[in-house]
Amino acid sequence: MSKFKTTKLLGSYDINRKIIRISHEIIEKNTDVNSIFLVGILSRGEPLATRIKSQIEKITSKNVQVGSLDITFHRDDFRERLVVPQVKGTSIEGNIDDKILILVDDVLYTGRTIRAALDELNSFGRPSKIQLAVLVDRGHREVPIKADFIGANIPTHEGEHVKVELEEIDENDSVSLINYKDTK
Repeated sequence: MSKFKTTKLLGSYDINRKIIRISHEIIEKNTDVNSIFLVGILSRGEPLATRIKSQIEKITSKNVQVGSLDITFHRDDFRERLVVPQVKGTSIEGNIDDKILILVDDVLYTGRTIRAALDELNSFGRPSKIQLAVLVDRGHREVPIKADFIGANIPTHEGEHVKVELEEIDENDSVSLINYKDTK
């Protein structure tokens, strides 16, 4: 009998704590807060970037730029996917040249999404530095990518999936581990 088991790992309170910690780490690593430009990878990286922006501004009283990045056509598996992609469009207002650009995503897995994001960013300018902030790092890289800021390390095994839900998209904040292996 093929079923799947879902285990909730983080709730709203936990996710909020992770975002606050990531925001503090970003400030500590980047003393020139005015140079920070947060870019959330669609779809769940965008609300995370907005939350981090809010926290940084709350802590420092300085304005931080934020944008979103649609990597749909830069994915290396674009032609292999069976679903028709939902293109939402990239929204980066302002110049990213010489900025400390911080890519924000919900889950870091193989690294291919981040590689695609870096390809897309090339058409917008040349930041002085690019850093990566993720809510969850689940391991299993296929591309040599490493996050600078990590909310939670959740090592996974074959047949497992990390599902992130955010209030802005899913009407609920949670991180769950889904095990698709056969259960008895």
